[in-house]
Amino acid sequence: MFVLVKLILIRHGQSVWNAENRFTGWTDVDLSEKGVLEAEEAGQELRNQGIDVVHTSDLIRAQRTAEIVILANDSSNETVTKTDWRLNERNYGELQGLNKAETAEKHGSEQVHIWRRSFDVAPPDGESLEMTAERTIPYFEEEILPDLEAGMDVLVSAHGNSLRSIVMHIEEISPEDIVSFEIPTGVPRYYEFIEGEIKLVD
Repeated sequence: MFVLVKLILIRHGQSVWNAENRFTGWTDVDLSEKGVLEAEEAGQELRNQGIDVVHTSDLIRAQRTAEIVILANDSSNETVTKTDWRLNERNYGELQGLNKAETAEKHGSEQVHIWRRSFDVAPPDGESLEMTAERTIPYFEEEILPDLEAGMDVLVSAHGNSLRSIVMHIEEISPEDIVSFEIPTGVPRYYEFIEGEIKLVD
């Protein structure tokens, strides 16, 4: 009998520093009130989706989002949660905690845009998206993919850049195109795992 296996990616709900327009990176800030509502709305959207395994980062905003989603889920029994730092947000180094608008005034909007959106340019003492992918993709191949191959439905609750790097890998998006690719907070992204292939569900 054919069994449909699902992969669902979700960026955590809005964080306190998202709301304050600050570079967050590895700083462990919690969800804002809006972020909690976004996670609850995602939970309602996913309430009938069986979820066997959740993969989250080490950061509380991703973990809380996953907890809220699973709490709303009617068809998930004894969901296993796996936490790993390799799913952490991109490290913004010296920019972490700084207001994005004020940083643009200091360094120029073009430089800040390069730090934020380019594939292979890292902010001072931080990570580029390319460097982030060097930890997220091995995690995907070593931990997430085997769960899919075992027939389990998987939710990955992580961050804008860690998920962008995984999406880039799954969907074979070029470094040139990934710079303009956005993942909104709290919105599930659905894939099907069929005969060893992962396909986006439109």
